[in-house]
Amino acid sequence: MTTIYPVIMCGGSGTRLWPASRPSRPKQFIPLAGNRSLFQETAVRVAALADHGGELVVVGGEAHKQTILDQLEEIGVTAAVILEPEGRDSSAAMAAAALWTARRAPLAINLFVASDHHIPDAAAFRQSVEEAVAAAAEGRIVTLGVVPTEPSSAYGYIAPAGPGLSKVVAFVEKPDQGTAQRYISEGYLWNSGNFIVRADVLMKEILERAPSVGEAVQIALDAAEVDGACSTLGAAFSSAPKISIDYAVMEKTGSASVLPVRFEWSDLGAWDAVHASGEGDVGLHILEDSEGCLVRACDGVMVAAIGLRDVGVVVERDAVLVTDLKRSQDVRRVVERLRTLSPQHLDFPSAPPAESLEAGAKRFAVWLRQAALPVWSTLGQDETGGFEELLALDGKHVAAARRARVQARQLQVYAEAGRQGWRGPWKSVVTRGLDRLHAAYLRPDGQMRTLLSHEGAPLDETATVYDQAFLIFALAAVYSTTRKAGLEDEAAAVRNLLFQSADAQGGLKEAGTHPYQSNAHMHLLEAALAWEQSGGGKPWTAVADQIVALARNRFIDAETGSLREFFKSDWSPADGEDGELVEPGHQFEWAWLLARYGRSRNNSEVIADSWRLYESGLRGVHPKRGLAIDAMNIDGGMRNPRSRLWPQTEWLKASLILASLSENGRRDYCLEQAARALRALWLYLTPQGMWRDKILEDGSFIDEPAPASSFYHIMAAYSELRQSLPASSSTPITGLDL
Repeated sequence: MTTIYPVIMCGGSGTRLWPASRPSRPKQFIPLAGNRSLFQETAVRVAALADHGGELVVVGGEAHKQTILDQLEEIGVTAAVILEPEGRDSSAAMAAAALWTARRAPLAINLFVASDHHIPDAAAFRQSVEEAVAAAAEGRIVTLGVVPTEPSSAYGYIAPAGPGLSKVVAFVEKPDQGTAQRYISEGYLWNSGNFIVRADVLMKEILERAPSVGEAVQIALDAAEVDGACSTLGAAFSSAPKISIDYAVMEKTGSASVLPVRFEWSDLGAWDAVHASGEGDVGLHILEDSEGCLVRACDGVMVAAIGLRDVGVVVERDAVLVTDLKRSQDVRRVVERLRTLSPQHLDFPSAPPAESLEAGAKRFAVWLRQAALPVWSTLGQDETGGFEELLALDGKHVAAARRARVQARQLQVYAEAGRQGWRGPWKSVVTRGLDRLHAAYLRPDGQMRTLLSHEGAPLDETATVYDQAFLIFALAAVYSTTRKAGLEDEAAAVRNLLFQSADAQGGLKEAGTHPYQSNAHMHLLEAALAWEQSGGGKPWTAVADQIVALARNRFIDAETGSLREFFKSDWSPADGEDGELVEPGHQFEWAWLLARYGRSRNNSEVIADSWRLYESGLRGVHPKRGLAIDAMNIDGGMRNPRSRLWPQTEWLKASLILASLSENGRRDYCLEQAARALRALWLYLTPQGMWRDKILEDGSFIDEPAPASSFYHIMAAYSELRQSLPASSSTPITGLDL
């Protein structure tokens, strides 16, 4: 079975369908002949052709990225999306898709289809494609020629060499009505703009006949930025000559063939064609003594018409078109006049620009200074110095058992706030919190027990590796701001207890149902790096080196670049679903830590691994909601579409540190990702200094108190913002101080 990669071409703005079709919402994304958009109908029509090892590909403009992703999700179709930074006509777009395909399966067949054609009989269309595939596999470039039903000056024509599948004698432009009649009598076919061709054949033709197009596309694809299913072509794409595939290849090649087809087809290029589909009417309308009319009314508008014949009425919020349907082609003349008379009506009003990274960062600093830090240092800490586990969103007390890790995390948060210059009572918060930790949370051996009751009684004496990592981390943070004597010795004692039981790989066994895991090691690495930064000795460097080696050799999957969560005792992947689990938030968190580690040691290989983890994390950012999801599988499949707060902070941190380590386009890409991550984080934060924790797939929040444990992630995101954003900017940035 031949492998087919269908390619949907989403270029074009459909000016003859103004005012419904405009640059920001061109006709392919509008329901013109039914409930689904033309693009959606096209995707449904061709997706099944990729079932035998192929993949659906969409080529569209960068400005339409979200529309493409949203409309694909609505119909449950997945696709690889190639985004053009600038439209350069069909030859460059087709070259990008062909080269993308050829790098995966050189002998695969590309089916190139327009996104805005109306073909009601999908089965007949697919049958025609399958008939053309055999010739394409032999190196022919096959186009589908529609047998005309009437002379039309709206379409280009193809002269075939004979009946059935045959060579092309000539491609001709849109004729006048008389010439169109002659073409039909001579057996010419309508040029449908559908092509079936082997990917490597098309690339060879383009490189031979339009080399400047092919070369620009090759450079652009090599420099493409990958974001989940989307690949945004590099800037070189804009240097490709703006030329159609007909002029670049089809009129020059000796390999062109045409297959006559008889299914119903229209490019719905004007309002008369939309009316002829029989499904063009939209919205509320009343017609009195009127015949042959097309009425399209936007939501909230009623159209009433009396005594009209063959008239189109198209109503949008800001514009109304009334036209004799026989003169639908003249709408383009109206559009041309608008360019000087009222250019604001050429497109829909644009949405307010998304908040910039710099503006969001400044607002974040104010929120921490005025809301979050004051609230959690008062309502979030009791008279004994113990930190609350939870606060209601209105600030009310919530009685709950207290985890030792939360006491350690909140100590780190307020010590870091002091280090960052917050003028609130961080010293007293840290002093009382540290005293409470020593008095209530430590076992006789110096390690933290897991859990206390709300009143302070021990509930669980287990000393987990995860909790000890946060104890060590908190002691490093407090030491860095207070230089309190004895804290490094205390941290070293806990470290030594832990590593007495390290195995031959340097790994530690965790308590509980998942004894061999990467997560506890991640936080130990963070703690060791914190002690390095605070002036700790060589043992902390040895711990960091040991964990990074384990991560690079065992935790990170060599094939996918993703980091797994759970393992067997030999640190090979765990069996079943446990071994397949990948958490996007942890991909970002490890990427951030490895970037810090690699920077401190000037190790480019570690930084390269950081990039691989970062790219793995980006695959877990939901394309429609713009949020990092909770879990996926090692193959990239979604596992848990819920989105917690903390992965958004890790997305932000990783983007920022990698921006600071990058230049030019790669730096700009990371900064844009950071802006997206910060906007995602803002969805969770409340003006009162609280936060929500979990967004469900439908976009709603779980109604629950704010967990104190999130503050550690939030503060770390702020600290990275303050450090990396000025370093990555070409202009001075102020207003980030606490």
